[in-house]
Amino acid sequence: MISFTKQGTGKPIIFLHGFCETKEMWKTFSSQLSTEFTVYCLDLPGFGSSALHMDQLNLEEVAVTLHDWMEINKIKQPIIIGHSLGGYVALAMAELLGSELAGIGLFHSTAFADDEEKKHTRNKTIAFVKKHGVEKFIESFVPPLFAVHHQEMLEGEIATLIQYGKMTPKKTVLAYIEAMRDRKDRFEVWKTFTGEKFMVAGTLDQAVKIEVSKLHQPFATAYHELEEVGHMGMFEEKELSLEYIQAFLAEA
Repeated sequence: MISFTKQGTGKPIIFLHGFCETKEMWKTFSSQLSTEFTVYCLDLPGFGSSALHMDQLNLEEVAVTLHDWMEINKIKQPIIIGHSLGGYVALAMAELLGSELAGIGLFHSTAFADDEEKKHTRNKTIAFVKKHGVEKFIESFVPPLFAVHHQEMLEGEIATLIQYGKMTPKKTVLAYIEAMRDRKDRFEVWKTFTGEKFMVAGTLDQAVKIEVSKLHQPFATAYHELEEVGHMGMFEEKELSLEYIQAFLAEA
């Protein structure tokens, strides 16, 4: 079962969190946007309160699971906005569903597959988690997602994300690292998807380099760069990120 929250009425918007995150990260955005839209925030399978019933998975299977969830909840023509891993899932859903989606948004994410360097890093992470466990991994993983100059100012938000991240089962962490490492390139999906396309990138993002994000811009309905921001714009530049999302949704 997929755990989710639902707020508001109007056009459906679905928010997907990133790796080792939960639906709670979108609370502020959900509250603000629910005055005009029906806002769904999901826990992806294995994270938060959503169970994972397999030790191995791929993003195509996650997309099918979310499509089934959409049908059960009678959600038609949603706009799906995903952070990082959530963006990879949004692209998999765009490939699967095409015109059944009104739009997709990539929040510090990319349509490209992992390159060899990134795959090597994923393999090292798998080895680290197997040896040291999830808690030690999360403690080292979360802070660098934020630009260095934001880490002290946002230490409360970082502590909360670490707290939620530590609750992620080990099998979920390992299964998704492998799924991200092995995911297919979906840049052609990004280029040819006929719905609305939205992207937010951080100029200091170490997980998705700004040079990579820029390659998506020619095919986006709306593209924004957050200056001096790392991988977590929804916290590092909360008001501006929300403003960009509201402007995109108003036009979509």
